[in-house]
Amino acid sequence: MKNSPSCHSSRRRLLLGLGAAASLAASPLRAATPRERKPVVVLTSYNDEVFSRFEAAFEKAWPQYKLQLVWKMPHEAQAVLRQPSQGGIDVYWSASPRNFAALASDGAWQPLGIDLAGLPERIGKAGLRDADGFYTVTEMAGYGFIVNPNALARQQLKPPTDWTDLTQPGYAGNIVLPNPARVGFAPVMVDIVLQAYGWDKGWAVWSAIAGNAGSLTERGSTFVTDEVASGRQALGLTIDFFAASAIANGAPLRFAYPKHSGINPAHIAITKRATNPAGARAFASFVLSETGQRIITHADIHKMPVRPAVYAKLPADYFNPFQAAEQGVFDYDGEATRNRLNVVAALFEQTLIRDHAELVGLWQRIHRAEAAGKDVGAARRLLEAPLISQEEASAPALQRPFRTRLEGANPEAGDLERQWQAASQSRRASVVRLLAAQGA
Repeated sequence: MKNSPSCHSSRRRLLLGLGAAASLAASPLRAATPRERKPVVVLTSYNDEVFSRFEAAFEKAWPQYKLQLVWKMPHEAQAVLRQPSQGGIDVYWSASPRNFAALASDGAWQPLGIDLAGLPERIGKAGLRDADGFYTVTEMAGYGFIVNPNALARQQLKPPTDWTDLTQPGYAGNIVLPNPARVGFAPVMVDIVLQAYGWDKGWAVWSAIAGNAGSLTERGSTFVTDEVASGRQALGLTIDFFAASAIANGAPLRFAYPKHSGINPAHIAITKRATNPAGARAFASFVLSETGQRIITHADIHKMPVRPAVYAKLPADYFNPFQAAEQGVFDYDGEATRNRLNVVAALFEQTLIRDHAELVGLWQRIHRAEAAGKDVGAARRLLEAPLISQEEASAPALQRPFRTRLEGANPEAGDLERQWQAASQSRRASVVRLLAAQGA
């Protein structure tokens, strides 16, 4: 997609915003004269395509205000918002549920104080607003499969309908898989499967999917869509708006929601030390208004509005999560297992990503042996079994070393992770011996 003039101007405002944030941290904003447009300083991880569209529409609706962007990734935002001045930020708007919850515990927010009429409190089992009234969801993205129909046809594969389809031998070498320890959206993706099928079966499903993965990525959405669009992989695991952007720009792809999915929500909050709380509330209200909610349905953004009434005015083929939730598609409860996400991501990396080629080879041997009628059940069960129990993963003492890790960070492996890696290597060695004993 070519950059528009508004994107270029937004990039200039980004640089100004970053500089302003540094100065705002040291001194308060000067009082605006009646002729001036008061700035509303927004800390966000949204890209130019999203922010510039909201900027133009908001400033037209609220000409007394001027948006000022401070761009930070989620793992960088906490440091800004934990400054005594909160970096001069009025509004935090981002897809990082753990950031909003953690900062709420710090007392970083003031009550949202806006009209939420017409906005539901839940979708499926997922809550859409903070019980204490400090923040609320502004839009949603859903997890699933980006598919290249031509590549699937060449491999004589049917499009998958759920996660368990991807464990079949025919998908071997045809999947691109993000590393959940390095890609921000992916920990929830892993946890959706663990919650849907149970801890033990869920890890069995992930082991087989990882064994079928033809490529891995730590670079997230762009790499996944590029791999599938090029035909190097037939399908990838991602969230819908990454796929929608590629499709809108002509990529021959489709996106499919599995029977078990979950949402990746974005929230909005007003900082406790907001310099312009009235402008902050005006912006939050605008984002949640019907006008704001329609902006996020633009083909280059294509996210799911949180205001149900908006869907009545969208094309019939625009995915409606509220209708899907009635079929149980969004039964994932992110609040129930949020504290274990970092543990799950780290465990996934050490057991299924590290030494990936060896894992792939073992699964290929198991598939060939089973096709030949050999009994390799013991080897399969060992390769499928989780390294730790659900109870261990839920223990606060085990979770503590992982608590500060956030979306997009790239931490070094700790002692526990190195122990997991060693135990996983030992387990795979046992699988090799079991297969050899069966002549597989």
